[in-house]
Amino acid sequence: MPCLIAAPASGSGKTLVSLALTAMARRHGRTIQTFKVGPDYLDPQLLTAASGRPCRNLDPLLCGEAWVQASFQRHGCAAQLALVEGVMGLFDGRGPSTVGSSAAVAALLGLPVVLVVEASRQAGSLAALVRGFRDHQPKLHIAGVVLNGIGSERHHALLAEALASIAMPLLGALPRHDSLELPSRHLGLLPAHELGDLQQRLGAWADLAERHLDLEQLWPLLEAPQWSPASLQPAASPRPTASSPVPVAIASDAAFHFRYPEAAELLEAQGLTVLPWSPLANEALPPGSRALILPGGYPELHAAALASSCRSLAALRGAAAAGLPIYAECGGLLLLGQSLADANGLAHAMAGLLPFHARRGSLSLGYRDALAHNDGLVLRRGERLCGHEFHRWQLNDQPGSAADDELWGQAGEATAPLWQLAGWGSPARAEGWGSPQLHASWLHLHWGGCPQIPHRLAAAARRASPLTPLI
Repeated sequence: MPCLIAAPASGSGKTLVSLALTAMARRHGRTIQTFKVGPDYLDPQLLTAASGRPCRNLDPLLCGEAWVQASFQRHGCAAQLALVEGVMGLFDGRGPSTVGSSAAVAALLGLPVVLVVEASRQAGSLAALVRGFRDHQPKLHIAGVVLNGIGSERHHALLAEALASIAMPLLGALPRHDSLELPSRHLGLLPAHELGDLQQRLGAWADLAERHLDLEQLWPLLEAPQWSPASLQPAASPRPTASSPVPVAIASDAAFHFRYPEAAELLEAQGLTVLPWSPLANEALPPGSRALILPGGYPELHAAALASSCRSLAALRGAAAAGLPIYAECGGLLLLGQSLADANGLAHAMAGLLPFHARRGSLSLGYRDALAHNDGLVLRRGERLCGHEFHRWQLNDQPGSAADDELWGQAGEATAPLWQLAGWGSPARAEGWGSPQLHASWLHLHWGGCPQIPHRLAAAARRASPLTPLI
């Protein structure tokens, strides 16, 4: 049975241990399927690069427990090995609860837990910490501990004795060294494509596992689930028949890369052909495109380059004017505004389709319950969805301003506030812009939990006229 790699808190080293085990498995010629608990985009990119297979997010809040179980079994049993990387601390869930936590997913899937403890400043207190996590939820099985940040052989011996005193297996001890640090920025780890030394790092991670982890104990904890994929495949929606391809463009470059692999898979299941489009490369939209998806990412780090991508911004305005369906999340939303400030506060012009200016502000983070105000591109009035918000850039205008109709009206569609958002510690507010042509919001959704969205987006794309190239 695969294990879930968890920790007492973020920053303990669970991603490093997950990457080391994954790289080590690949070195030994074994296929390994990785999973990530929660709504993370960045850790899964690294795990995908290490495993050579798309990492799958397991989020019962966004997708529901049945979907999580089916995804884990379907993808896990297609490889020889599997592991699940947890999120935050083991018992950290929505708000102060354990709902959606690593512990909840481990219990749902019946997985043993490997606890990664950052122990650089501990000795005998380690026993109290681990005992507390072990006994907090007795039905949860902690299979052993991996220590991170060991300073010396003496330190290792002290911690090993502390764990032995509570009969907790020691599964490995990683040394304290700057080379083991994973670089990060304001929303988490650096994405895989920004690590120029990724191949060297993969080798170093595999070496780390070989030298410092107890593989004799850990190999059995990586064995993939043994269920039959055929019996667990959910009923698929009938694939629409079409006399010609229905292309949909997805912004895909260093500025826009926050998306789950299921997004493209679900669109393809609806008969759409997914085409990459790079605004950073100043590309025109692919000819014949009949819908446009703008996912999240880091446009704020590329604001100057995006502002100079005149062909791409003109193509975006042309798509709006032509009535193409446009779906935008978080970073994709920022591309539609009047301006976007970079990290230094310098504003750069964007597509100018929505009435806001964006600049760095306070952190917005957490799950949100969304209640749709009206029928729109992918929503129907009164529908309730759960999404996740995570951004540091803020807008100085809100949906429903007097300028909305004037701006988007140039494309023939008036906009209205998309939905009401509410979450733990977050007051209810109107958010987003929506119309039969547009869905634009801060909120990230996982389409595994709302399959009506790709279905409706595909239907709108089939109704749209193919985009003709600008002359």
